[in-house]
Amino acid sequence: MSLLIVCFWGSLVCIGYAYFGYPILIRLLARCFGRGKGRGEGSDRELPVLSLLIAAYNEEAVIEERIENALQLDYPRDKLEIVIATDGCSDRTADIVRRYASRGIRLLEYKQRRGKAAVLNSAFAEVRGEVVMLSDANTFTEPSAAKHLVRWFQDPTVGAVCGRLVLTDPARGTNVDSLYWKYETALKREEGRLGALLGANGGIYAIRKAHYVPIPNDTILDDLVIPLLARLRSGCGIVYEEAAVAHEETPAHVGAEFHRRSRIGAGGFGSLRLLAGLLNPRQGWIFFTFFSHKVMRWCCPFFLLGLLVSNILLVHQHPFYLNVLLAQVLFYATAILAPSFPRQNKVCKLLRLTTMFTGMNLALLAGFTRWLKGTQTVLWKRTARLAEAQAEVAVPVPSLPLLYSPSAYGGIPGVAEEGLSLDRIPGAETSGEPHGFSGPGGVLPPLPVSSEITLPGD
Repeated sequence: MSLLIVCFWGSLVCIGYAYFGYPILIRLLARCFGRGKGRGEGSDRELPVLSLLIAAYNEEAVIEERIENALQLDYPRDKLEIVIATDGCSDRTADIVRRYASRGIRLLEYKQRRGKAAVLNSAFAEVRGEVVMLSDANTFTEPSAAKHLVRWFQDPTVGAVCGRLVLTDPARGTNVDSLYWKYETALKREEGRLGALLGANGGIYAIRKAHYVPIPNDTILDDLVIPLLARLRSGCGIVYEEAAVAHEETPAHVGAEFHRRSRIGAGGFGSLRLLAGLLNPRQGWIFFTFFSHKVMRWCCPFFLLGLLVSNILLVHQHPFYLNVLLAQVLFYATAILAPSFPRQNKVCKLLRLTTMFTGMNLALLAGFTRWLKGTQTVLWKRTARLAEAQAEVAVPVPSLPLLYSPSAYGGIPGVAEEGLSLDRIPGAETSGEPHGFSGPGGVLPPLPVSSEITLPGD
């Protein structure tokens, strides 16, 4: 019985710390011990040679627009190299990139499909820049972003700089940063002030080429692993620069989000063997942030299971445990029903956070299972954009229909990383199957993106 009580209270405390205690604590610590160091300014003549590296797989639908966007960067042309590295594309992506050769766009065409990590390893050996700015084919950077990132490298102790990713509604082009995404961005800001930033937003970050450590080809969370390996090997700083902004569409299908989040979960557990050195207290603040923000979050599905099972077994011991169990049942019932509530009601929007929380932890659990079985592929699949999604005809039923049906996710178009980058974490590649829904009434059309709750990506 005592073991059940320890399991109950231990699980409850760990969940509370991961999502509520740590954000409060990191804010207090950043205020007390944070550094206010800013980036350098300098003239254009002092800027280093910069390579903008975009890894792409079957991006014919957006690659031309992305190249045009890259050409608008406010950076000296004689110091800017724009490189598109393709991963065994089976569409016209490489052909489109070749048309821009006369405008200085460089194509690194890798014929064999190997996965993003292998492409980045090969491309880093070929790019010319002293600093490499990484981005995605579906990410669009503001013209000033490159300079905002690069000026930090005037400080020789800085090895990597993370920019700010803004999520947009593809149907309306408006900013749809959600409560959760703002929560994750705030954590990045405070961790950055402590000099303990964890990884980067895959759509916009930069690293010194000299600090790049080749990553294993089976790496999934490259935007987490690359900066942190550089930190482990060289002791360099990782900085957060809010003024360096990039925009990215939320996924056109909510079904893709579950598969993407599962992939991130598998990648998170897989990265522990590479980043285990960060769990040494001698690493200082980054030990604290990595354990609290990443490891504790990745373990939350198990804490939730431990809380539920121990609560059920303790329910007859005291009325308190019965009340807690009823609260858990109410929470999960709300997670299932909340997406059908009125979309514009503020209270209902908050209630739909239960759906997000439950869904992302289920996805992490699925990712853990994939990692444990070794079934998670490193090959990436591009995320369908709105125009393509609307052209789809039919797709299979995703798992967990109650949490990931069109009605259930009407208010949650994306989940991004970062720690749960519920990153991205648009910008992260999805490993999911075709997306959409079918049911007893027949095939449902692809679901347009809503702007109510958007999440990031570890």
